Amino acid sequence: MKNYSQLEKMRHSTAHLLAAAVLELWPDTKLGIGPVIEDGFYYDFDFEKAITESDLEKIEKKMLDIKKRNLNFTRAEKTVTEAIKFNEKISQPYKVELTKELKDKGEKKVSFYETGNFIDLCEGPHLENSKQIGSFKLTSLAGAYWRGNEKNKQLTRVYGTVWTDDKELKAYLTRLQEAKKRDHRLLGKELGLFVNSDLVGKGLPMLTGKGATLRRVLERFIVDEEIKRGYEHVLTPPLAKVELYKTSGHYPYYKETMYPVMKVDEEELILRPMTCPHHFMLYKAGLRSYRDLPLRLAEISPQFRYEKSGELSGLMRVRTFTLSDAHIFVAPEGAKNEIKKVLDLIDFVNSTLGLEKGKDYRYRLSLGDRGEESKYFKDDVAWEKAEKTLREVLQETKAPFFEAENEAAFYGPKIDVQIKNVLGKEETAFTVQYDFVMPRRFNLEYIDEKGKAQQPIVIHRSSVGALERTMAFLIEHYGGDFPLWLAPIQVELIPIAERHLEYAEKVKGHLQDSSLRVEVNSKNETMQAKIREAELQKIPYLFVLGDREQAQQTVSVRSKGSKELKVLTISEAATQLQKEVSERK
Repeated sequence: MKNYSQLEKMRHSTAHLLAAAVLELWPDTKLGIGPVIEDGFYYDFDFEKAITESDLEKIEKKMLDIKKRNLNFTRAEKTVTEAIKFNEKISQPYKVELTKELKDKGEKKVSFYETGNFIDLCEGPHLENSKQIGSFKLTSLAGAYWRGNEKNKQLTRVYGTVWTDDKELKAYLTRLQEAKKRDHRLLGKELGLFVNSDLVGKGLPMLTGKGATLRRVLERFIVDEEIKRGYEHVLTPPLAKVELYKTSGHYPYYKETMYPVMKVDEEELILRPMTCPHHFMLYKAGLRSYRDLPLRLAEISPQFRYEKSGELSGLMRVRTFTLSDAHIFVAPEGAKNEIKKVLDLIDFVNSTLGLEKGKDYRYRLSLGDRGEESKYFKDDVAWEKAEKTLREVLQETKAPFFEAENEAAFYGPKIDVQIKNVLGKEETAFTVQYDFVMPRRFNLEYIDEKGKAQQPIVIHRSSVGALERTMAFLIEHYGGDFPLWLAPIQVELIPIAERHLEYAEKVKGHLQDSSLRVEVNSKNETMQAKIREAELQKIPYLFVLGDREQAQQTVSVRSKGSKELKVLTISEAATQLQKEVSERK
């Protein structure tokens, strides 16, 4: 049994309170599962008649009523056979299925928890009494396939949160409301950055001109920076023979998330879920010497992974994405120095994007489990050396980090870049992986100073992660209010009247010659309406153009959020904006 904290026990107990309330309101409801999650809990239900968001308040009132009854959470055990018969008797088919699975695994007994008239198959633990439950709130409804399998029935998932008192609950709900305002799916639509189409397919978002501009800026930024730091940018095809992934060992580990095999002529091809095997074949294309190392191959790489439809979300979880990927081939004695350079690049990129190390992101050292040979390549000596190298890099660079067991890749330990989202929760954005397995499987070699063949170490790394996911994170981080260098439209030109349109086009041409992204609002609307529209689109600068500006060949500059107008010549305005863009403030 997991060692639950007191708050986790409270959340688990509140999930039972939710299920008890639902059964009192709708006795024929079938119960799924109700686990604890970060910041709260959920419970899956199979309702005879669908409920709506408006029903949540009614459920909350019933939960409060049950809480006030001061009911104990009482644990009882039944044999598996008794448990199956019991769940059949109370018409809970999903619980019957779960219990039969436990029987198949060899379990002899299972536990139930009773709260008043409510009894549920559950491992626990729980609070002692319902009066110990703090302040709770049901937050949302969602659809969820039973057991996460799209072939099963879709149930109704009710999400909730619970905290020790009203003050903590109110603070969390305030954070939740702010997160909703910054939701990249909503902002992406409002700002016209990307769209989805059922005809195109789930998890396949399409970037608009503005969204593509944001991605292009990120891509050029990272490619230019990597080239400056000694990377060779390459291009490889987005599919390959299945045999390539069998050789790498990815196929047995990842085949459930890979797309189906395509038979073309006599070959079996598959869309790639990662780029590393392609880069290995580039490495093998010629004889390599120690003088060639480290060899840093980088690519803006399209990749394809099958994500379950229930897990798809905007740009954050998609079925095709573009990774800022790279593989560094290095002699073992040079691995530590190369990893330090990778972390320096990541720190530079994150800092430029406005993220503070230790506050907005930190590192996780993800370790393997020596005893789990089915999941991790068996070589204890290599694992020890690899983990020691990564740990020393993090310590020597004074990086903020923590360690996590059993989170490594099958071919070696890794450093995960853990970035906080708008709710303050950490998510793995991308990784730096130490690989001592693939060089063996692909027989990668270099000739050392003594003329002998040696195997390099491969460092897998990303500097900015998947561009789609990074875009989603930045939309939420900035609330769509991008700094000038990232903004899809940097300047909105607002001609006061139709007679100023020709001058606006002249200004537009001058600014575009200065590599600035500009658009003219030529709509037949008032100046104030145009300003309001530009503010809603979160455009950094507005240039108001009227009779005076046209006569003097100037622009009246208004920065986002300011009421003041600053009169500049066109050249002065262009120079100032160019400087701000180049500084990437």
